[in-house]
Amino acid sequence: MPASSDPLNTLLARAESLLERLEAVLTQRLAAPDWTASTAYRYRKRAGSCHLEPVRHVAPIRLVDLQEVEPQKERLMRNTEQFVAGQPANNVLLTGARGTGKSSLVKACLNEFAPRGLRLIEVDKSDLIDLPDIVDLVAARPERFIVFCDDLSFEEGEPGYKALKSILDGSVAQSSDNVLIVATSNRRHLLPEYMKENLSYRHTADGEVHPGEVIEEKISLSERFGLWISFYPFSQDEYLAIAAQWQRSFGAGEAEIAATRPQALVWALERGSRSGRVAWQFARDHAGRAATASGENGQAVGATRSGAFD
Repeated sequence: MPASSDPLNTLLARAESLLERLEAVLTQRLAAPDWTASTAYRYRKRAGSCHLEPVRHVAPIRLVDLQEVEPQKERLMRNTEQFVAGQPANNVLLTGARGTGKSSLVKACLNEFAPRGLRLIEVDKSDLIDLPDIVDLVAARPERFIVFCDDLSFEEGEPGYKALKSILDGSVAQSSDNVLIVATSNRRHLLPEYMKENLSYRHTADGEVHPGEVIEEKISLSERFGLWISFYPFSQDEYLAIAAQWQRSFGAGEAEIAATRPQALVWALERGSRSGRVAWQFARDHAGRAATASGENGQAVGATRSGAFD
């Protein structure tokens, strides 16, 4: 009898060890973070575990820092004001030219409304399949949450596409009233579009146009965002105004700003873009070179605006 028990004990020990390894590999249930640690969180999934990671240094960008996007700013501010006040508000899709301040505007809104209980959770598109778990986690919280997906676009068949589509509109489980989905994208319909898809359009005798099923499927996701905010490339004057605003934030005077206008234009020409991101990069470079030339320490000044247009 003792001889037969040894193999049994060995088998049980090995089974217990295997279960421990499986528990380490299997995805663990999402746990609540320390909600006092930050105003912004990142959803992270590592080695089978998932958690909300507090952002220790939230980008300090303010609404006043963003120039030449007043209509877009006003629309997002109005919608966020309604949301924070507990009134009906729409999920938001910000689309358009690169570097025009789409994600920066979302960060600025967070900083504006954080004292009133607004919080932000950033989710990568690859993790959107876990969106229902995030919504369930925060549903009972008193804060208001923006679930933010930056630079969102999908390729055919990606799993996050269906999850986002369901949580926006169409799932049996309704999204919580304290959650708003906000996404930025360079693609208006979030999916690649091909010329061959236009062949599925139908034209009736009275001239009415009927999109094909492929087109309908691609439009259906972006249509579920109740608010579309479009951004457009900047003109030369708008670009210079943005560059001047960033130079002021780095401490430059008006005479210095006027003197460096040609340099700002050359900077944009070399990069082939007059975006807000390029304007910020020029202002940052000029501030660093000016501080170095004068023997000052420009690190502290530059740090006050780190995170803009990331």
